[in-house]
Amino acid sequence: MKNKLLFVLVFVLSFSFSFSQTKEALEAEKANKNDSISAIQARVKAIQDQIDAIPGWRVGAFGTIGGSLSNFNNWYSQGKPNNTSGNIGFTFNGYANLIQEKFFWRNSLSTNLNWVKLDDKENPNDDDSFKPTTDVFNVSSLYGRNITKTLAVSGLMEYRTTLLDNFNDPGYLDLGVGATWTPIENLIVVIHPLNYNFVFSNGDTVFESSLGAKIVADYTRQLGAINFKSNLSMFQSYKSSNFSNWTWTNSFGYTLWKMIGVGFDFGLRSNKQEALNYAINTLADTNATFDNVDNDLQTYYTIGLSYKF
Repeated sequence: MKNKLLFVLVFVLSFSFSFSQTKEALEAEKANKNDSISAIQARVKAIQDQIDAIPGWRVGAFGTIGGSLSNFNNWYSQGKPNNTSGNIGFTFNGYANLIQEKFFWRNSLSTNLNWVKLDDKENPNDDDSFKPTTDVFNVSSLYGRNITKTLAVSGLMEYRTTLLDNFNDPGYLDLGVGATWTPIENLIVVIHPLNYNFVFSNGDTVFESSLGAKIVADYTRQLGAINFKSNLSMFQSYKSSNFSNWTWTNSFGYTLWKMIGVGFDFGLRSNKQEALNYAINTLADTNATFDNVDNDLQTYYTIGLSYKF
């Protein structure tokens, strides 16, 4: 009996020792494989960096699509027990940049459009069509001649408006000259002390064009499966701070499979002229002025499926 117990004990210890050695060997092999993968990824990145440094055109695009549909019948716990509702929206961020040794020409287009509908089946007179809600359109073109590796003299054209409602009412066109600083790759900082902000509008409105300074900071990058773009556009009027404005937009996309993934977009904006125009013409506040109007922060966000090209 003692011999059998001793044999079993030796067998168990031998098996445990063998398993431990096998596990350690596999862990070591796994570490070596990870080191090999890291080395391959480093070489691929180095080659890509060399490709990116070659002068020429660089183009790309990505965005987000979001939407939902619902239908309720005899759902008495809500105010409209019989209704059909839905919303759909998408964003698009595209760029086409020409990078040369002595000059650059950077072009970008950003849109964010959204529609929503609510059909109350018990009200035959309601509007059951899709109505636009979010409506953002921005296009810009920046040309620069290099002075140093990171500094250039430049000229900028930027146009902002809405597409679905009140096209070019208001519309903003910035034309200016100054300098562009590129401290790191993919980050563009534009400082134009001489810029004219043309404001287009129909009828008798509070909008007014003026001379001022333009500052733009744009960072567009792709890191593996992640695409993101952040853009801050500011105009400081020399005539009055009431005519100044700024807009900050951000787009993120994470690729899950091929060109499809998840995306998130959000934007912030401040524009006192728009706030006053809304108070007078939409809220019918005849006493509203630049001095007493509530210039609330404008915001939007979109979450949904993302795509890239």
